[in-house]
Amino acid sequence: MKSYFLGAVAASFLMAACGKTGENANNTTQDTTTIAVQADSVAAKPKVELVKLWETDTTLKTCESVLFHASANILYVANINGMPTDKDKNGFISKLTPDGKIENLEWVKGLNAPKGMGVLGNKLFVTDITDLVEIDIATGKIAKKYPVKGSEFLNDITTDEATGKVYFTDMKKNKIHVLEAKTGKITDFIAADSLGSPNGLYFLDANTLILATNGDSKLKKIDLTTKQITTITEGIDAGDGVEKVAEDTYLVSSWTGEVFYIKGGEKTKLLDTQADKINSADIGYIPANKTLLVPTFFKNKVVAYQLVVNE
Repeated sequence: MKSYFLGAVAASFLMAACGKTGENANNTTQDTTTIAVQADSVAAKPKVELVKLWETDTTLKTCESVLFHASANILYVANINGMPTDKDKNGFISKLTPDGKIENLEWVKGLNAPKGMGVLGNKLFVTDITDLVEIDIATGKIAKKYPVKGSEFLNDITTDEATGKVYFTDMKKNKIHVLEAKTGKITDFIAADSLGSPNGLYFLDANTLILATNGDSKLKKIDLTTKQITTITEGIDAGDGVEKVAEDTYLVSSWTGEVFYIKGGEKTKLLDTQADKINSADIGYIPANKTLLVPTFFKNKVVAYQLVVNE
């Protein structure tokens, strides 16, 4: 609004100057100043920002995560519908269109407290407290449940299509597990306090996982071969979802109600809804139109934002 107003003022000054001569010739300095202010206003735009696009109604129930399935052009939303550790069979998965319309509220029912999700082939994998659940996408039916021995709070998921592996975190046990989908075997990929209460996972490439931590407030990089863990950036309290935007550039959510844009380790806060007591749980992202999808947990809705990069 301010930029538009200044532009209009500058244009009117220039028209006046063109229409008059003599005494108005001294107006040149004033015109230049106005245009300079306009330029400063444009330059003051943030390098990156979020613009709200839409939000769902509130028929979702404690929505913890949202996942964009590109080949199906659909959104999956995990609804805890209760408390995060209650084995009450109230949890369900919803299907939404990419513009936020609820296509099937209770597409998959009978879960307990579903959280992270990942697609591998024609299967959707979901963590459910102490189980990893495999769902047949074509039928919307639970195909298999994998009880994870000794687990306590399974959380986020990421998948490697090339190798058929499903990686998933146990936030309370400081573990990252891996399922070999072809054999159904689950093993501990990493079990270490240095994981820092692991939550959000993103499979970057054949060599690297990206991890957002709940406990030590860091975004980390894990070498899949050596299992070496390095820190990308710090200061993300209760780190939750991770999505890649571009090379060395990520969106990371904090469950407390923040979303950060991280480029080359430099952190920029894009969203802060803490004052309104709105959480931002396990985010999703639609790369083609740069849409960030934020599940609001207790507020029972997903909110979408356009990611605008002004660099």
